[in-house]
Amino acid sequence: MAQVLADQYYLIAHEDRTGRSRLHPRATGLGLAAALLSELVLEGRIGISEGDLFIIDQRPPRDALSHDILDLLCAQSHHRDVRTWLAFLAQDSALRVAERLMRVGAVEAVTRRRMLGSTQTLYMPNTARQRNAAAWASTRIANMLVRGMELNASDRMLVGIVVATGLTRHVMYGFENYPHIYHGLPSMIASLPNDLRELVECTESSVGSALTVGRR
Repeated sequence: MAQVLADQYYLIAHEDRTGRSRLHPRATGLGLAAALLSELVLEGRIGISEGDLFIIDQRPPRDALSHDILDLLCAQSHHRDVRTWLAFLAQDSALRVAERLMRVGAVEAVTRRRMLGSTQTLYMPNTARQRNAAAWASTRIANMLVRGMELNASDRMLVGIVVATGLTRHVMYGFENYPHIYHGLPSMIASLPNDLRELVECTESSVGSALTVGRR
């Protein structure tokens, strides 16, 4: 399966055996929203500066989900605040990325009955091949960090969103003997292009605000 940024983040952020989010759903939604915007930044369709999002290229991306989001950003181009867009896209980002993963055969929809007769649909890897691919999303990044390999911009952004949303310990599970990796994460994020680095900062701030409100 291609290493699509938001798809990889989804697989890292969800339990492969249960389909449930490893984080508070608000944090997961914001992380996925950031990943979807990152895909458009990396394709040169949008840019980010001083908290504002702006359109660079309106040509539709090949990916249907990216195309839909770019159309929305273009139609509402007077709304520029990045944190507002993160909050808006976070509302259904998990469902939309899960559906994209389902289209490429990475997950399946599983409907379970809950108490009082209601049902819940989760999107999760259901076969050995799908579970291996889901587990590899975290393992691939961890191995590259442990080996000191050079990460491309997409993978560095993936790491940035992992850090911003609080998934670092999950990704580095079993690698506790490599503390230098944790120390190197800030400089890795700092090496991102300006708009991606700013998107990581906005995501971290938004997650912190969302979780603070949730605890009140």
